[in-house]
Amino acid sequence: MLGRLFGKGAERPAQGPYALPVERKRWSRMYTLRALGDTRVLALTEAARAGDWPAVKVALAPFDLGRDRHVLRELASVDGVQEWIVQAVEQEEDTELRAQALLISGARHIIWGWEARTAQLAAQVSREQWEVFFERLAIAEEHLLEAVELRVEWVTPWVELLTLGRGASQGTEVNEARLAGALNRDPFDVHTHLEWLYHLLPRWGGTPGEGLAFARQAVARAPQGHPVGCVLALAYIQVWEDEDTVDCLETPEIRAELRAAAGHSILHPSYEFRPGWQREFNLFAMALALAEERDTIRRVFHTLDGAYLAGPWRGLAKPEKMFARHQRRARG
Repeated sequence: MLGRLFGKGAERPAQGPYALPVERKRWSRMYTLRALGDTRVLALTEAARAGDWPAVKVALAPFDLGRDRHVLRELASVDGVQEWIVQAVEQEEDTELRAQALLISGARHIIWGWEARTAQLAAQVSREQWEVFFERLAIAEEHLLEAVELRVEWVTPWVELLTLGRGASQGTEVNEARLAGALNRDPFDVHTHLEWLYHLLPRWGGTPGEGLAFARQAVARAPQGHPVGCVLALAYIQVWEDEDTVDCLETPEIRAELRAAAGHSILHPSYEFRPGWQREFNLFAMALALAEERDTIRRVFHTLDGAYLAGPWRGLAKPEKMFARHQRRARG
């Protein structure tokens, strides 16, 4: 279980003992976050890149993959993990380590499957691509379900199964059962809420406004300082992506709602800075930027101190330049 990494309630987290040195761009002072900004995560991903399962096992010691999807996804995103992780699953005799190998394999095969499918519209994906996609998802599902059996208290296998269920169009009944499985283990897990939000979007079979309503309920229920507040930021980003007008979020009501959500979650004194916190701040930065909110966004960018993650900004034509532009405006 991860403890507090950088301290609590600071406007900008102090440099901890595992802070990874960064290389800032000279013109903007921003940098692309790598390995969650943590030397331990970097050691883990480097061991995975080398295909060294014994070294991966050692590097896993500080982390709880069953509850920390940020770290799990960093590991599963390493190219080539699929070339050795299945063998590690088959040969690992320790039950705890086998469960971790199964979880890593499941997460990796989902990502690897999407690499085969690509981000194209379904009609543009070839039959061969679909076949490879579903072959990889089948391996992922088998391994994740076995991980669930070995470690019944883990939440991340259920979140990965939700991601898989969305991609494989496994239906409402299956996906709602997996949502319940995740929430039974952690009713406020931020990754569960972010993933379920995608299920509720019209492009994945949901109805207009359903995702936003879910996000509002999540924020209302969450304890102060809990990162699940960023689900509202993502919901508004998705609203913006689905609308035809670029200024659809520029209303006093939306600005006020986003300010309140940020104050309740990432900007609250009880918020804990754990590896991967920069994603939550980037989500709020993007949403606040789209809403043309000028006050709270200053605090968000101040805390980020130039840490950029492409994911939240990918809907923009030039995401890195837009991050730098809004950062510059926030600094005044």
